[in-house]
Amino acid sequence: MINIASVHGLVGSAGKSAYVAAKHGILGLTKVAALENARTGVTVNAICPGFVHTPLVQKQIDDIAARDSISNDAARAKLLGEKQPSAQFVTTEQIGELVVFLCSDAATEMRGSELKIDGGWSVQ
Repeated sequence: MINIASVHGLVGSAGKSAYVAAKHGILGLTKVAALENARTGVTVNAICPGFVHTPLVQKQIDDIAARDSISNDAARAKLLGEKQPSAQFVTTEQIGELVVFLCSDAATEMRGSELKIDGGWSVQ
């Protein structure tokens, strides 16, 4: 089982209490399910991505651009620069490759893990 949580399952952000609480809940569920299945062939882990360029994130970029009277490129840089040190979006392909790894024999003993793929966000 692979749960997709968020970096917000590991750290908080002002104004996002419901979202952060939900993502923390996913990580708690991941840990309990991992323990309950520890002696079976079922592994349970969670992936915690940072910013992925989704329609919701694009709306945030558009809102910053309009609010600050800046280009979308400048708004994108501002949004990423506030949280994600790499200043790059996590791609769906990168997340997919992590899913493939978690389904491989190399991950057989990974149980209850929280895999960060967040451009350095959570280590600040």
